Amino acid sequence: MVEKIISLEDLPVAEFMGVHNKNINEVITAFPKSKIISRGNEIKIIGSMLEVQRISDVIDTLQIYFHRYGYLDEKYIRSILSPEEIATQDGTAPADATAAGDDDVILHGNKGIIIKARTLNQQKIVKGIRENDLMFVIGPAGTGKTYISVALAVKALKNKEVKKIIITRPAVEAGESLGFLPGDLKEKIDPYLRPIYDALEDMIPAEKLKYYYENNVIEIAPLAYMRGRTLHGAFILLDEAQNTTAMQIKMFLTRMGNNCKMVVTGDRSQIDLPRNQKSGLVEATTILKNIPGIAQIELDKKDVMRHKLVERILEAYEKEQLKNE
Repeated sequence: MVEKIISLEDLPVAEFMGVHNKNINEVITAFPKSKIISRGNEIKIIGSMLEVQRISDVIDTLQIYFHRYGYLDEKYIRSILSPEEIATQDGTAPADATAAGDDDVILHGNKGIIIKARTLNQQKIVKGIRENDLMFVIGPAGTGKTYISVALAVKALKNKEVKKIIITRPAVEAGESLGFLPGDLKEKIDPYLRPIYDALEDMIPAEKLKYYYENNVIEIAPLAYMRGRTLHGAFILLDEAQNTTAMQIKMFLTRMGNNCKMVVTGDRSQIDLPRNQKSGLVEATTILKNIPGIAQIELDKKDVMRHKLVERILEAYEKEQLKNE
């Protein structure tokens, strides 16, 4: 038997544990052969070496989720504690385990984090890119459109379906100024690409990720860097596409070469272009509608995976918009 103590110092412990310790009790129930004791801002685990490691991985995953969304979702906790996600002590799957839900798992990331499609529309994204070479994913903030798309790119790279990943976005100032920032265009826009870097850090070990960056296996660059290129054997993601002009998105879409997958994500409610300029995303989704090989997936507030207040905030803004129309 081994013992391990996990510190929760950087978390609001009461919220993480849940009402009447409901969240941690789910973990305790899932691992009856081990002792899991929560005291103050620490969790003590006592059990076999293998099971202690599994419990530790589960708690790490829950902490990552809590840091990202500000709460723990009951369905999420149960999904990572399902028989398909927990092996028995000898390292084999439980005898009564089924493959149910396996189709929703996109990949297993760092520290035991399980990345899966958690809503019907997110499942449509996974199916859409499997069946099409080009896909538009439209939806409000917090619906996971970028995160799921990055996960699908990483999965394609790991499965050797593509040779590289290219992630780009337009350099449009969202009410802020890029001009005063030091460096070239890429260095100026890198802070705006932070969500992409964060997603990749969840999914790929640090050393391997560094290797991918240094060898251009994963390339993250402003949209202007795509001009004049033809991209073969790549998974290409254009993020924040609502801020492209008609010419920019046409330029991007025509970069597609052989053996490519291309995903375009955007939010029609967050267009930062000048008032007299039409969004290239809006135009492209209209012009390219119903073309074989191109899918369009619409997400809505029901797909929001952030703090539960985000859905309510979106609803309030939608109501206000309807009043003003």
